[in-house]
Amino acid sequence: MAYLETRGLTRDFPGVKALSGVDLSIELGRCHVLAGENGAGKSTLVKILTGSDRASAGTVSIEGRDPLEHGELFRRIAYVPQELSLFPDISVAENLFMPFDRTGHGGFVNRRRMRAEAQGYLDRFGIEARPGDLVRHISVPDQQLLQIARASTNAEMKVLILDEPTSALTAREVERVFRVIRGFLDRDHAVVFISHKMEEVFAIGDDYTVLRNGEKVEAGRMADINEPRLIRAMSGREIAIDDHFRPACAAGAPIMEVAHLSGDMFEDVSFTLRRGEILGLAGLVGAGRSELMQTVFGFRKARAGSVRVEGKAWRLGDTAASVAGGMLYLSEERKHHGIFPLLSLRENIGISVLSLTSGPAGIDFARERSLVGRVIDDYGIRAAGMGQRISLLSGGNQQKAIIGRAMATTPRILIFDEPTKGIDIRTKAEIYRIMKTLAEEGVGIVLISSEMTELRRCASRILTLHSGRLTGDFDAATTETETLVGAIFATGPATPAQTRSEARHVD
Repeated sequence: MAYLETRGLTRDFPGVKALSGVDLSIELGRCHVLAGENGAGKSTLVKILTGSDRASAGTVSIEGRDPLEHGELFRRIAYVPQELSLFPDISVAENLFMPFDRTGHGGFVNRRRMRAEAQGYLDRFGIEARPGDLVRHISVPDQQLLQIARASTNAEMKVLILDEPTSALTAREVERVFRVIRGFLDRDHAVVFISHKMEEVFAIGDDYTVLRNGEKVEAGRMADINEPRLIRAMSGREIAIDDHFRPACAAGAPIMEVAHLSGDMFEDVSFTLRRGEILGLAGLVGAGRSELMQTVFGFRKARAGSVRVEGKAWRLGDTAASVAGGMLYLSEERKHHGIFPLLSLRENIGISVLSLTSGPAGIDFARERSLVGRVIDDYGIRAAGMGQRISLLSGGNQQKAIIGRAMATTPRILIFDEPTKGIDIRTKAEIYRIMKTLAEEGVGIVLISSEMTELRRCASRILTLHSGRLTGDFDAATTETETLVGAIFATGPATPAQTRSEARHVD
């Protein structure tokens, strides 16, 4: 019997029908996969289920009752968003229990009791942190689990909605999240699981519902569907993912040389990036991948070492100098570091070409619209118009806007940090093709990714890091996945020079 149901759910916006007659049935004790491409209507459906939006037509029922008439029923539904939504500068325990129970002596928070209760949640969810640790000091996987644990502090919660909970995690961290999900199901809860990673939805899902263009197009048991059919249902057509998207041309001369660089979470790293190359950066979460490239770009301070670009000394610790010098960093946290969410698509792209559109009288808006329109066309950005607020676009279209904005400044080096995080299969392929084209035009690209498949498909070479140390430098086309994984976990004694030699002899 269904615990949560929708019937004929419809949501209209001016000029757009976000949902159209959607039926959904969620049973306790089961994991229900909500599948669909970016823009299919999943986010709108979740907003209605959690009470943050109202349907234009149709009904929602929880335990057979209408939550609009019984508002307390919305507390039975908890939502954990894709983007981390924690408070980084307060403790783990405070994040768990905010807003605080002020039933202590004199109306103050009983912090000793709060820390003791927090430890029980940390143990249950396998979070490798202490109650008093600041959230910014714990790993990304532990932050993801902390968000789930925080949702579970609501004793009334029966349905947990997880939106891309593993988008930047490696296989080992994913299994930690899956253990937590299975624990919920054992406790007679339901989980709604949203993910674009096919291997994960088949590993954890019991039931599925597919949305496309706001409509329910298919539903059933996961055991009765295979991956090609699910992808076809999501997209409405066959999606061919090329075996690889590596640049077709040979890499050119060195464009960036990093020598004995040390900084926060990494030590004594040296490597070379060549013109027209996609250089993959692999490692467990916390291995120092992002910190390394953020230091090269100037977000973080270096403790030692140097960087040279086209033979000239690079100014470290200065992001403005990096941008002026033709290096751009595209962060994995699009919503926090990549876009201006309250501004339009036109304004988000136009801000990168102010030097071309501004004059003594201000911005030449006709020229700006022309340049922005060219970016929208060149990168296949789908939007209602360039005046649409960028935060209302799908994640994939936001990412393409960020890439298009970056290329409007003609950079020499691009650093992509988890560029397909939370993006559907079709848009992933589009972004891979964009990266390949940029590399073939001579741009040097660094690709940081937690997905080994993504690195194997796109990178010319792959560097591996473990605990802040470089453990390998591999040819992506000839190296077996097992060798790469071994270097990521540092299970062998190989040095970068040795692994380059080994990679040339792998069949």
